[in-house]
Amino acid sequence: MKNFYDILQFLKRYEIYIHVGKRLWDIEVAALEVDNLYKAKVLSDPDYQTMKVILAKEHREEVERTGDNSHYKETKQTVN
Repeated sequence: MKNFYDILQFLKRYEIYIHVGKRLWDIEVAALEVDNLYKAKVLSDPDYQTMKVILAKEHREEVERTGDNSHYKETKQTVN
């Protein structure tokens, strides 16, 4: 496995099709599905680690490319 596309193709073997509408969200959902397959003991440790590294890299690159890191902004709370 070398890229996000490879992970999506792998997930299709288990009838997991991901298309949320935004690439960043697709990457995040794929990461959740990979976690679920690992917890179900479908993935080996090396495969899981490889996929998580690829997804983290793709996520970081997508945030840098789009500037969309709005879901990481901390909310300000006012103290009364």
